[in-house]
Amino acid sequence: MNELILTTFDWVPEMPRGFVRDLRVRWALEEAGFTYRVESVPFQSRGAEHFRHQPFGQVPWLTDGDLSIFETGAILLHLGERSDALMPAEPRRRSDAIAWLFAALNSVEMAVLPWALFKFSGDTEATPGRQTLDSFLASRLQHLAPILAEREWLAGSFSIADIAMADALRLVDRFDGLTEHPACRDYIARATARPSFVKAHADQMAHFAAAD
Repeated sequence: MNELILTTFDWVPEMPRGFVRDLRVRWALEEAGFTYRVESVPFQSRGAEHFRHQPFGQVPWLTDGDLSIFETGAILLHLGERSDALMPAEPRRRSDAIAWLFAALNSVEMAVLPWALFKFSGDTEATPGRQTLDSFLASRLQHLAPILAEREWLAGSFSIADIAMADALRLVDRFDGLTEHPACRDYIARATARPSFVKAHADQMAHFAAAD
């Protein structure tokens, strides 16, 4: 197996620490038991080489031999193809894991991020636009919560779908947006109690703190 290299920023401000998306890749790598190393690119000055690997100047990306893969969903899918710890082998459950991975990134996170940006900004004004975002997220959670109430994991066993979904929901929970959805909170608690998440989170926090 090729050496796996995870590239992230060398430093970020305190507010996003613990939520930078290299966490999802660290988590998956730890779940699978893969050996990897972490490299850094400057947060403050993003050069041509950075944009060659990540066209939007974001992180992370994963280097696997001659492959350079960006977007966490694509990276998770790539790693899932290599590990039964990340993707069920049975065809129906495998299909469920892939579908729920895309649901986490497209149906859920697309509602989470605009809502969270207002929260990060400290804007509490109840404008029509803000109320629309609140309603959009509430609708997504209303449909998701009953599913999580009856399943331990989205595809029957823990998978890349749970990494993406739990991490997206963590951002809502950070701002107490799950108070009416205890099943979502219980799901996050199950996921983040896993030793692989605990290590991935601690490693990310230490990585950024070391550059302060």
